[in-house]
Amino acid sequence: QVQLIESGGGLVQAGGSLRLSCAASGRTFRSYAMGWFRQAPGKEREFVAAISRSGGTTYYADSVKGRFTISRDNAKNTVYLQMNSLKPEDTAVYYCAADQHYSGSVYSASEYDYWGQGTQVTVSS
Repeated sequence: QVQLIESGGGLVQAGGSLRLSCAASGRTFRSYAMGWFRQAPGKEREFVAAISRSGGTTYYADSVKGRFTISRDNAKNTVYLQMNSLKPEDTAVYYCAADQHYSGSVYSASEYDYWGQGTQVTVSS
């Protein structure tokens, strides 16, 4: 079992930056691929970014590629999402998730076994 706690959300102006963190409990953090998803009001949850167990492979949605960077520190049981050049359309609740099996379908929410409670990111124009 893994418990995930996100932090770092907030209100920022367009063009600004935020760094989200997701702290995981347990000793097996390095055995999980990790992902970030987001959900805006009235919309479905969508993939943002993912990272392999070692951190050597990363995946991004086209909408955030070049602006967001996912990373992880296995010694600290933490995954990060650095968000730069934020746009109003990035406004959403951001969730981190843990994928135990890492079958390759990291873009699908159904791939993930554990979820955090979410952190709100609001980008004003």
